[in-house]
Amino acid sequence: MITQDILVRVLISLALGAILGLEREFRDCPAGLRTHALVCLGATVFALTSISFAGPGVDISRIAGQVVVGIGFIGGGVIFKERNKIVGLTTATTLWIAAGIGLMAAIKEFALGFVVVILSIIVLSGGYSLEKYWFHKKKINP
Repeated sequence: MITQDILVRVLISLALGAILGLEREFRDCPAGLRTHALVCLGATVFALTSISFAGPGVDISRIAGQVVVGIGFIGGGVIFKERNKIVGLTTATTLWIAAGIGLMAAIKEFALGFVVVILSIIVLSGGYSLEKYWFHKKKINP
């Protein structure tokens, strides 16, 4: 049975993942709004399932480790070599963060999840601008 509490956790997870994915979508990255929203949602679903099936003496925190391992496979799918540089590493990292946000939503840490989304967007936007300025100003020849 779906309770209002579960529905709120799932919807907030989906929204936070989508917000993070928007930044990647605007940069035309391989994983955007849908992927980030679904990764976040998936992490929440796995955590909620573990919480609901956990009996006395069961360590429900173990699911977090398994979610991280699973995200490693998804993240590996967006990292590739193009010419002389590696691309997709930042997107893979944001997928990893999205999974963490999904786990936070499952345990009702909504404020922390929102702060992580905002900080991630600041780093992604500000970092992108700084990298462009710094590395285009100082050309480094390989």
